[in-house]
Amino acid sequence: MGLLDTILGRSKPVRPDLDQLFGLPAAAITLQAGAGFAPTGVGSVCFASVEGGAFARIRGDVRELLDADTGRGGIPVEFIQDAYGYTWLLARQPADDTASLVNDLHAVNTLLEDAGFGPQLLCSLIGFRDAAGERALALVYLYKRGTFYPFAPLPGRREKRDNALELQIRALLADDLRIESDLGRWFPVWGAPGLGGTEHGGSS
Repeated sequence: MGLLDTILGRSKPVRPDLDQLFGLPAAAITLQAGAGFAPTGVGSVCFASVEGGAFARIRGDVRELLDADTGRGGIPVEFIQDAYGYTWLLARQPADDTASLVNDLHAVNTLLEDAGFGPQLLCSLIGFRDAAGERALALVYLYKRGTFYPFAPLPGRREKRDNALELQIRALLADDLRIESDLGRWFPVWGAPGLGGTEHGGSS
């Protein structure tokens, strides 16, 4: 970083570290043991849609990559566009196989990044539910930051989040994941596909 950047407070963007995603299986174990939230086996990748044949081909490549095991009982991936124009790729694995789900999410991010669509990648998440099945929780990975944060919507409350629970999860997972330190970047992802095992919705 140059002197001018230092004076003006600018910094170079952090290179995304997709390998941070591989910390999620251990975090899932900690989360279930410490807070009673179990993985749903559903996750998603959010990216800004781009028109054109190149992006259509990448979508085809992603679908082919993740649908490769469909003939052996795997679940096909879905592409969902939310009300804000973002595209979500929804992936599913057995609830007790977080490692395979993370591998899928990592593969999607890597494929898009290698194809030059890194700037369009926004976030990835995996969903959790409490033992009663009433409360949803997501661990959200910010692509451009290489960090995670918890997102916990309050059940039965429209666009209200459980800040106390989110801070509890932050402390619980401090040794498992690189938690985003700037709370202002803990963006809400209302109704995001994959949130708590749901399949449709939007984000903000």
